[in-house]
Amino acid sequence: MYMDNRLLEKFKKSDFADKITLIIALFALVILFSVFNQNYFTSQNLINILVACSLMGFVAIAETYLIIANQIDLSAGSVAAFSSVLGALLVKAGFPAILALLIAVLSGCLIGFLNAAAINYLKLQPFIATLASMSIIRGMAYILCGGKAVAISDKTYISFGTYRLFGVIPLPVIILIIAFLIFSYVLSSTYFGRSIYVLGGNPYAARLAGLNPTSIIFRLHILSGGMAALAGALLAARMNSGQPSACVGLEFDAVTAAILGGAAFTGGVGTIFGTLLGMLILQGFNTGLVMLNVQIFWQNVAQGLLLVIALAFDYFRKSSRAKKEIAESRKN
Repeated sequence: MYMDNRLLEKFKKSDFADKITLIIALFALVILFSVFNQNYFTSQNLINILVACSLMGFVAIAETYLIIANQIDLSAGSVAAFSSVLGALLVKAGFPAILALLIAVLSGCLIGFLNAAAINYLKLQPFIATLASMSIIRGMAYILCGGKAVAISDKTYISFGTYRLFGVIPLPVIILIIAFLIFSYVLSSTYFGRSIYVLGGNPYAARLAGLNPTSIIFRLHILSGGMAALAGALLAARMNSGQPSACVGLEFDAVTAAILGGAAFTGGVGTIFGTLLGMLILQGFNTGLVMLNVQIFWQNVAQGLLLVIALAFDYFRKSSRAKKEIAESRKN
């Protein structure tokens, strides 16, 4: 199908200045925490930050796609918890590790399919549909295991979360890096990626361009469910147990990373690279607070303020783009 390249560029590109600002902020964050704690900027701590990012990262990729398309998924944390419990129960029942992992991920895809069905056919707003499923799926996770953590003893399954390449780089980090590269390419260089930008920027133009919004929404939510389930399964492997109480608030961290990285809540704007920077800033910030022994209550306050800052940046970016578009239209 034909799509106007000028329309695509209008909705696809994020200001280069935003990325420079994020890179500077990331360096400033590292320097600041390194001053207060000499153990912050060490190879071991950086690896720990990347491992922590591997949980948020998979969800952040999917949330970036959704936000660009003017969608959202609030059920990601619950899906991750559900898949962690399901995978643990399957290996405990004697399933091969790889099959248990695959079934756990597919369960997330099924949940994503149901979310999309509620949005497309019941005409529920994405926020409402996924908010409801967030509660339902969390409850199902508790029901599956009777409210108790499920221990994992299968060494192969555990290796999914603990194996280190060359004894240094954890497998979840390697998978996350590969995922970022693949999904960045898909978003920036494929027809499907361009379709996401057009759908989020102007649904009417998307229909005129011959796109099928229903199909795109299904694919995006299935992706979101699958990525959240993968994150949960890998977390269970790393922690040696599936826990129904895990990953509370994971979706909000992922959304914060995407918004901080330049994705606009109004849709049509965002990049995977920006989300990567936003994720590193957020996780680096959280880790720094922990290393400074900041009380958990104040950590929650600080994280909330960071979300407010991210939303403020989104507002100012949107205002700046609107002014530029008005100025360009006047020139023409």
